[in-house]
Amino acid sequence: MAKATVQSLAHQWAKKYIENLQINSQNESSKQPHKLADIVSKAGREQTAEKLMHSLRFVSAQAWNKTEGLLAKEIYRHRINPRLINPWEIAADSFRIYEKALLIYTQQAPPRRLSVVMGLDNQYDDLDKNALEIYTEQIAPSQLASLIGEEIGELQNKYTANDPRVKGFVSMQLHYTSQMLLEMLSPTEQMLVGAYFKVIDDHFYMPLQRSYQAAAKLDYDSPVLAAVQQLLPESTKIAKKINERVIQLYPGYCSNSGALTDPTVQVSSIRDVEMFQVYLWVCALEENIAAIQQELFPLCVMLYPTLGVKWELLRQMLYLLGKEIRSRLTAEQAAKFMPYFQALWEMFSPDVFAALGEEGNLLAI
Repeated sequence: MAKATVQSLAHQWAKKYIENLQINSQNESSKQPHKLADIVSKAGREQTAEKLMHSLRFVSAQAWNKTEGLLAKEIYRHRINPRLINPWEIAADSFRIYEKALLIYTQQAPPRRLSVVMGLDNQYDDLDKNALEIYTEQIAPSQLASLIGEEIGELQNKYTANDPRVKGFVSMQLHYTSQMLLEMLSPTEQMLVGAYFKVIDDHFYMPLQRSYQAAAKLDYDSPVLAAVQQLLPESTKIAKKINERVIQLYPGYCSNSGALTDPTVQVSSIRDVEMFQVYLWVCALEENIAAIQQELFPLCVMLYPTLGVKWELLRQMLYLLGKEIRSRLTAEQAAKFMPYFQALWEMFSPDVFAALGEEGNLLAI
């Protein structure tokens, strides 16, 4: 029973991921199908992977330099034991994850001929965006998630065992590594490889493995489990809707990473809204708020001010998230699930941050 539940939630997540995978139309610089065929061929993917592997060790070191520059002061500010942060170990673990992902990228052969997938009778026809999206879906993320998801979950456990805030350093290491590697690629390569890197990003930021394990301990007819199964397929749609609404509410807002409308910032914003949802699932499935208290909240307090994210913005996001979740649950499901959201809402209230002298950054909502 437990194994079936884990597989069911993992399958739902993979299915949701595939259904929500999007290709940025701005990156469609190539209009000749044969160029795409070259890139996704076995030789083309090996060439792409080799290019990245050649730079991976240097990029890992550079990513740590950026991470340390961003968060070094937080070690002392938040009284984190510096011995828990081993830069060589973090860089080595990051290197190993990306090395494995790139190896899988070269090993997975396209399931069907490109011309069949794309339905192109004429090689001079314009590259079809939807066809490229379908093809991208078939060659990567769900397979990578099944092969590497558990390993990333173990990495999470390793870096949260003694102090969950250490996870913030590893998260930024992975973020900067992905960012720097993708900058070396052509737009089409970025689409394809970026789908793999997003799996790494998502599985480390979000406690997915923990949610699967918690779900395995519940009965099939549990209202909480039913609520999570109801919300999971909608989580990306919810995150995108909230992101769009926040952009409308704060049209001129900029964090240290850029404007809310910047494509890279939007990816991070959507991921963060999804992350909050997964932490809520974990709390509901485990029937306690430990995941939020011990992990999510300390991470937010450490990372968001450093990244220039105002608490007002986060409070608004949570307000919208509560409305979206409530609208999707039955009365029975809401009675079991919403108390955990209420706990999250109260933790990020203005009076909590008054002690930090940052109450002015929070909306009175």
